This record gives sequence, structure tokens and C-alpha cells, in this order.
Amino acid sequence: MMKKKYLVPVMPLRGGRVNGQDGVKLAEFYSDNGADAILLFDLSESDEEHEANIGLMKEITRAAEIPVYAGGHIRRTEDVKKILYAGCEKAILNYGRESNVDMTDEVSKRFGREKIGFSIADETQLTRELDEKGSLILWSGSDTHCPYTGELPVISVSSAATKDAVINVLANKWAAGIASIYFSTEVADFMGLKEEAAKRGLEMNVLESSIPWSEMKTDADGLVPVIVQDYRTSEVLMLAYMNEEAFQTTLRIGKMTYWSRSRNELWTKGMTSGHFQYVKSLSIDCDNDTILARVSQIGAACHTGNRTCFYRDLVERENEGKNPLHVLEDVYHVILDRKVHPKEGSYTNYLFDKGIDKILKKVGEEATELVIAAKNPDPEEVKYEMSDLLYHAMVLMAEKGVTWEDITEELANR
Repeated sequence: MMKKKYLVPVMPLRGGRVNGQDGVKLAEFYSDNGADAILLFDLSESDEEHEANIGLMKEITRAAEIPVYAGGHIRRTEDVKKILYAGCEKAILNYGRESNVDMTDEVSKRFGREKIGFSIADETQLTRELDEKGSLILWSGSDTHCPYTGELPVISVSSAATKDAVINVLANKWAAGIASIYFSTEVADFMGLKEEAAKRGLEMNVLESSIPWSEMKTDADGLVPVIVQDYRTSEVLMLAYMNEEAFQTTLRIGKMTYWSRSRNELWTKGMTSGHFQYVKSLSIDCDNDTILARVSQIGAACHTGNRTCFYRDLVERENEGKNPLHVLEDVYHVILDRKVHPKEGSYTNYLFDKGIDKILKKVGEEATELVIAAKNPDPEEVKYEMSDLLYHAMVLMAEKGVTWEDITEELANR
């Protein structure tokens, strides 16, 4: 599963917080800056605190674009279900707790062994039987020795607190990665650490180009234009240029770096403004002379403060916008506007005025009508009833403060 060495920050959850910090922002930082996965430990002491931590897990998995593993406060099978339904890729059983050992067979069969990991400190528990029941081992024993000889990847949960100490742990052949307190702040330099580890011959999860710069067609000044696009919305943000140094720097640090033709110097977007562009993907066109960068944009891309540099229309034909998500978003925003600015005679406002019970009743009625329509041969009736159901569902979303972004993120986590 893990062919390259993983760097895994640990986030202890207490009362819906991470050591007093904003866990969502911290997860976004880790995700954007080169961490390979995130390990959450639920340290709750009560059911109420546990529920708050589960809520935070949901927010973290939505924000992070790297695998999230979670363990702690697993008392019963239902707790494993909550962790996985929160969007975590794996639930980690604590093998220092007998109840967790006892539930292994059940949760492995119910949720799939690929969803289960084991936190182990006692080498007597490192048996080959684990290979059939889970997909990951977190080893919190020795930093230099792990007696496990099975097929599962092993991540060392280590006390290493310096760059050299972290690399020394990674250098162990048995270690597929390391989870360390060294990563527990927003100053952790994951990309720099990976670069140092690679210099020592370790295979790290870094950005690598499928073709060398030498195969790209540059202009007379050795530059290639770069079209920059928001990876979430596909919105075109800006156009810039790269030379070979800018290209290699972008791969090395994971932040978009360009060559300024006006200043005749290298510049990493966001170094002065904080509006970094974190690389999600780089593509090359059919002629090898233009790069398309899909990025996670922080703040505004344009120096004017606008989100995109392309904020002024020159020519625009009238057109019907039928992008499905745009249509749903547009209708949803009209519904929201009705809620904030009521309009006399509006059916939407009638539903809001009647309250949640009326809205739920209509959702139920429309769902039933859709089921009946689906039994008929004419698909037109299905389209009509489905549209009614979606409209009333959006009224419910607006009433409960749920957005289409929330829904699409949840679907993406399934």
C-alpha cells in the first residue's frame, strides 16, 4: 500500500479542539504543505466530549485532501462506524485494550479489512493473523526495532523530535512512515524534510514530473506559460511564466513558483501576501509548450485583490447556463435570498413561515410521488417529480444551514 515513506502528523482531539488550536485549519495546513496522512487520537473522557470530537473529525476529513486515520475512545463497534462515517479512511484499534482486540474479527468483516488499522506497543501482539484482519500497523514500541514480519505497512509512532531523528527512524527498512510530535505545529517543513530524506537515499512521496524540463518547448527567453486554475471550481485564476528553476522549485516546495519577467527574478506566489498556491496537479498540453496548474488558492490570485485576474468581461454572448452544479447552486441561492429577503406571495417563503414540520412533510410527499412516478413508463414524469423533490430538499438545506458544498464534500468522502 505504501511504497514510499509517509510523514504523518498526530492530532490529539479534546473537546472538539486540537490542543486548543483550530483543528480544521491545522489539517488544511498539513494537507497543503506535504504531509502524507493525518492521525487523529480521540482523547475524550465522556460521551459528550466524544460526540464533539466526532463532529471535528467530520470537519477535518472534509478539509484535508490526504488520508485521515483515527483511533482512541473506541469502546464498541458503533464507535468504529462513527469514525468511518465521519470520513476517516481507517479506524485504528488500540491493541493495548482487550475490548478492541476482541472486536477485531467483527469490525474487519463488517467494514472491510482495508478500513481497519492496529495501534500496537507490545511485540507479542504482532502476529501474521493481523494481515487478514487489517491494513495498517501503528508501532509505538522501539524506534530502531520492530519484530513484525507480515505484509502490512508499519508506521512508527515515534518520540523523534528533530529532523535528523525523524530521518533515522524512516531509514529503518520496516518503517513505511513516521508519526511524530515533530510535526505537531504549523512550522513543520514536510517538503524540506522529504528533500533531506531523499538525499539520504530514502524514497519519499514528493512531486515528480513525468517528463523532464528539457522536453518542454520554451520561448526565446527559456520560459513556458502557465495557466493557473482553481482545482475545486475549475475557475481560471491567472497566467504566469516558469523557467526551469521556477519549475524545479515548484516541485521541490509544493508551492507555485514563477519567473517574473518585469522584475527578472524568481518569485513564489504568496511569499509577501500570504496568498499561496498549493500544487494539486501540473499538466502539459499536446505541444509541450504550455502548463496547466491546478492549485489550492489561498485568498486572492490577482494583485488587485480580486479572486481571479480575469474579472473583466470584454465580450459575452447570452447563453443558458446548464452546468448541473451551477444550476443547483443558483436555485439554492435564490431560496436563501427568499429566506433573508421575503417576497410576498412566494411559495418558498410560505414553507419557511410554516416551519420545519411543513418542510419535512413536503419532502416526504415529493419523495413518495417520485417513487410512484418511477413505476410508470414515461421518464418525463420522473424528471418532473425529481425536480420537485430536489427543490424541497434545497428548502430543507437552507433551513438547516447545509450547502451544496457540504453535500458534494460528503459524497466525495463516501
